[in-house]
Amino acid sequence: MLKLTCAVAAAAVLAAIGSANAEPKTNLLHQWSTGSDAAAIAKLGEMFTAAGGEWQQTAIAGHTANTLAKLRADVVAGNAPPAVQLKGPEIAEWNETGGAANMDELANAEGWDKVVATELLPVMKPKGSWVAAPMNIHRINWLWGNKAVMDKAGVTELPKTWDEFNAACDKIVAAGFICLSHLSADWTDATTFEVIVYGQDIDLFRKAFVEGDVDALRSEGMVKAFTQMRTMVTKYMDPGIAGRDYDSANIMLGQGKAAFFIMGDWEIGMLNAAGFKPGSEILCGQAPTDWGKPGFILNSDSVVFFTQKDPDYIEGQKLLAHLILSPEFQATFNKAKGSIPARLDVDLSGEGWNACQQISQKDLEASIAAGTLVRSMAHNMTVLQKYRGAMMEVITEFVNTPTMTPEDAANAMADNVEAQM
Repeated sequence: MLKLTCAVAAAAVLAAIGSANAEPKTNLLHQWSTGSDAAAIAKLGEMFTAAGGEWQQTAIAGHTANTLAKLRADVVAGNAPPAVQLKGPEIAEWNETGGAANMDELANAEGWDKVVATELLPVMKPKGSWVAAPMNIHRINWLWGNKAVMDKAGVTELPKTWDEFNAACDKIVAAGFICLSHLSADWTDATTFEVIVYGQDIDLFRKAFVEGDVDALRSEGMVKAFTQMRTMVTKYMDPGIAGRDYDSANIMLGQGKAAFFIMGDWEIGMLNAAGFKPGSEILCGQAPTDWGKPGFILNSDSVVFFTQKDPDYIEGQKLLAHLILSPEFQATFNKAKGSIPARLDVDLSGEGWNACQQISQKDLEASIAAGTLVRSMAHNMTVLQKYRGAMMEVITEFVNTPTMTPEDAANAMADNVEAQM
């Protein structure tokens, strides 16, 4: 039924805005080469084929930098791919080159502006025209808790403020457990740190991590955030984080060696794959905030379209964008990923959605209403990559250098960013 529905809808779209003699085809350049990511992209390929398109993909394993290197090489060679997995400021940077395809005709026909989360619109429309299609919304500021460990330590609920978090961790450590699972990677260090900054001072988060304000990076508020990070690294994490990978950190949480884990909602897929139950055995909730409102740090995967001369690829772009923003794909993709749809009109009460995803959608809506929704620095949704890299370098240095003071870290981060200006 899903394939038939998509095929009929896609045919209607192509008939309305397509070229009569073109046969849609695509080649999606992306980095989702393994696991649930690869499975979700395979579903997109199946839907594209079922709708009458010719599907090809180029999967580049590893870091985003590998995908960007391939993209640059193709563009320089005059062979820009029709569709590429990109996000955040990278979309605006590539749009500045004049090579991005304008998708407004399709977007207007399907009413994307009315259904996509408002915070994503300036990302997907960097100069007012649609050039990218969002696939999902990831929430970054999750706190995951092993219920059995919490019970043994006398912690009755997930902490809601940073003082409550520290008090809970003291109980957990006293009970003989590691409080916070963590791993060795700059992006995880930055994830934890931006969750601290956001939870302590949302205005500081916006100034420092969205605007890249050097004075904010050097401020007393940033020193306070590094002080909290130092407490967590020295008292609540364990020395084994050096060299630890994501799978191992996930197992520590699931098996009850650690009580908490600060990680985005792709953790749902990791827990499911490892046989742990998110929402029951593993509790999920908003990471601590000291300002008493619902909060949401957003990350989003998206596909950007590049101008093509071949009419088949042009029609393929329309079909692919239509499918990506269809309720059917948004549901299929996000059930596999652990994220929630970029469309706000998809019902998450049905089969296949778990309690954590349902909480995420409600918290997103509440955060939009409260004006507390922000995009993630750690996951490349705010400042340019050169500034993000400068920040992350210092955060990871701080985690791995016990003698580095919070004041030194704040000053070094500001200096690093200023040097890139």
